[in-house]
Amino acid sequence: MLPTDKFLKLGSSSKLFFGASRKTRIVTASALFLAACAFGAAGVAPMAPDPANLPVKSITEELAIPSLSEQIAHLQTDNQFYFREEKVRSGDTLATLLFRLGVHDDAAAAFIKSDRIAHAVLTIKSGRHVQAQTDKDGQLLRLTATATEGNNQPARVITITRDGDQFKSSESSAALERRVEMQTAEIRSSLFAATDAAQIPDGVATQLVDMFSTNIDFASDLRRGDHFNVVYETFWQNGEYVRSGRVLAAEFNNAGNRYQSVWFDEPGSRQGGGYYTFDGKSLKKAFLKSPLEFSRVTSGFAMRLHPISGLWKKHEGVDFAAPVGTPIRAAGDGTVDFVGTQNGYGNVVVLKHWNNYSTAYAHMSRFASGVKRGMKVNQGEVIGYVGTTGWSTGPHLHYEFRVNNHPRDPMSIDVPNAQPLAGAELQRFHGVASEMLHRFALLNPQEQNVRVAAR
Repeated sequence: MLPTDKFLKLGSSSKLFFGASRKTRIVTASALFLAACAFGAAGVAPMAPDPANLPVKSITEELAIPSLSEQIAHLQTDNQFYFREEKVRSGDTLATLLFRLGVHDDAAAAFIKSDRIAHAVLTIKSGRHVQAQTDKDGQLLRLTATATEGNNQPARVITITRDGDQFKSSESSAALERRVEMQTAEIRSSLFAATDAAQIPDGVATQLVDMFSTNIDFASDLRRGDHFNVVYETFWQNGEYVRSGRVLAAEFNNAGNRYQSVWFDEPGSRQGGGYYTFDGKSLKKAFLKSPLEFSRVTSGFAMRLHPISGLWKKHEGVDFAAPVGTPIRAAGDGTVDFVGTQNGYGNVVVLKHWNNYSTAYAHMSRFASGVKRGMKVNQGEVIGYVGTTGWSTGPHLHYEFRVNNHPRDPMSIDVPNAQPLAGAELQRFHGVASEMLHRFALLNPQEQNVRVAAR
């Protein structure tokens, strides 16, 4: 028999495992069953084998080694081609360039010098790359280079290839990548020194002078501390800079005065667009001072002794002396109102412009091709050529400027600016101007009262 206290302890334990609650008994039995399974699995699972007791089997296989002499002989019989790229250096001649490219081919050098297309290789600017493919003896198989003749001229890819003992040349338009770049610079001595320090192309600097020369004398007005911002195009090929493009926007701070300009595309204009202030006013003068690029005034707007009649008569225009055949440009945008012959004027073209302005061009030797009544012309477009037709004693252009059909002196009249933008064009312009102002704000975030436009 068990002692009474031990019996009592056993009774309390049985209550723990087999309590009166059915839910308690089920949970307790499930836990005991899962624990028994776990210990049993651990006891039955086999141990991993010892790697030292595993069997080892050696396999031997002979491999054929290629013949080194056969490989060398094979390489010697194969045609080997070599590619090389070199940058054109200042002072390079064709001989020095070909030598660095590994080209030792007198026939190729002679062809490049004599062929019209291939000769462009001799005019490639320093810093540009030229690629050449040669054989093992240095004979030229293929040469490729990109040539440009100016900022406004398209880039051309020049290709020279060997065809047996002869060479062929070809050219094609280069596929250029357009980038928009923006720079800021400060004047310390001169404009070109500032653009050089900021690595701004010279073509862009020249455009800045043209844009602001009516407001700033770049020879005497610049002050140390003046600064400018400029947004412009550049064109690249295969990651290599080819040329600069158009200035898209610029602002110049000179002696406390700020001058701004933005380019706006105009699909209806043959020039493609023009420069405007940020409020949409054109910066282009409506009329040129002279329809001829290079000439001299031989007779002004005044009373004179007529060279043919010998009578004193008012000369209602300005005469510009120039050789026969000198191109005559339209002084402003307009429409051809008359083209033909008129008494003492000889061959004459009359253009009608906006706001009752008109211009006349007399004594032409001939008219430009396609000029006819009713056609639209743009400022600077060639409409004819200097001659000596009509009442003329020598080759010159008689130019008249009229307001409401009354002659005015073109050399002294206050020439207005071109018409400002309006309507839908003005709305489209505001979008372009807003983007450029945003770029200026990014260039000079420290300026007061400048807010970056929301993007």
